[in-house]
Amino acid sequence: MSEWVKICAVSDLIADAGIPALVNGKAIALFYVTEQVYAVSNYDPIGQANVISRGIVGSIKGELVVASPLYKEHYSLKTGQCLEQPNAALTVYPAKINNGSVLVQTVSI
Repeated sequence: MSEWVKICAVSDLIADAGIPALVNGKAIALFYVTEQVYAVSNYDPIGQANVISRGIVGSIKGELVVASPLYKEHYSLKTGQCLEQPNAALTVYPAKINNGSVLVQTVSI
């Protein structure tokens, strides 16, 4: 059974940037971009470190991405797919804002 877990208040987030969070023992990265929240695994599968939350948010050909701070690969914030290396991806977690709180669904965690 999946459930929505409150992670933090929207006011705890930084616009167009990421913050790390620990949800049920999993390191995730939360990104607040244009009034929406995205949740992906914080673990960089290429750099092999929990650093994705420190990446730079941007857009490539209309795709909202985060650039890994280690080797600069770009990962889609919507799908988790690495744009440069098709065999690498981040896990994406359902996330939403409800009454000023950020919630992440634990179905995949």
